[in-house]
Amino acid sequence: MANIDLDTMLDKVRNTQWALADIDWDKPGAERITAEQWPKLKAFMSDLMWIEHVGARGFAAMARKAESDTLRELYTWFHAEEQRHANAEMALMRRWGMLEGDELPEPNINLRLTIEWLDRYSDDMPLEVLGSVIPMLEIALDGALLKFLLEEVDDPLCHEVFEKINADEARHLGVDFHVMELLGRGKLHQLAVKAIGTVGNPKLILGVLAYAPLLNRMRDNIVAMGLKEERLYEAMNKYERIGGRTKEGRRNPWFQIISQHGKMVVNRNHPYHKPVDALVSLSNYIPAKALGPVPTWVEKLTWRPTA
Repeated sequence: MANIDLDTMLDKVRNTQWALADIDWDKPGAERITAEQWPKLKAFMSDLMWIEHVGARGFAAMARKAESDTLRELYTWFHAEEQRHANAEMALMRRWGMLEGDELPEPNINLRLTIEWLDRYSDDMPLEVLGSVIPMLEIALDGALLKFLLEEVDDPLCHEVFEKINADEARHLGVDFHVMELLGRGKLHQLAVKAIGTVGNPKLILGVLAYAPLLNRMRDNIVAMGLKEERLYEAMNKYERIGGRTKEGRRNPWFQIISQHGKMVVNRNHPYHKPVDALVSLSNYIPAKALGPVPTWVEKLTWRPTA
């Protein structure tokens, strides 16, 4: 993946927009979802929809920190695209009889905690952190979850929708990795000192305590659905291969931190999982009312084709 011209990419993003109204949601094929698939697919799609919104909120925070008007506008488009992906996935869930009326899928507790942290603190995080974490989430989404979904689901409309989503995600990743390289420029000791200072930020520590259990829960859920663990290894390897293809990319301390963390996440035998699994278990006891009201942007979630 070569360095990209951000102005050319911005033109491409502007010219490739699509809407839910472009899709015929009543096409035949919904009946191909089997009774055996249905419950696990409902849980999978619900998690996938909320992960899209995690990415959307991350892009919104990154737009505020972008160092150029072009990058700021790209991140603003990406924010809107991730919201559209979530709405399209809700429309598929409704097509398959998984949602009634304007019902929203229920996020699992770890997604809810991550969303809460993003809403409170993501605007305070440096671009170095968000600009290195978001590509990891997107490459796992693009390289593992979506490919697995399309192999499992025989509904042609699902494939049509995700062809559009995948095209968007490919552009996101192109910009993501370009920015990661930019973040690795500068004197190495200055980059390292800045990263060490950020690691000790209490807000970031709270984010890790929300993010790590979420990854473990998601990992186990998708493996239980039948995703081969090799797919996860491939996604982590792709992040490391592309993110580290240049000297600047390898010099980005957050690329190194997240690469190592990704290896621990996919290796179920690593001792890292014992304390994180304990956090997953503890999170099950958190009452929903303790989290307060849902963020106001949830009101923008809709399956309706006018979105």
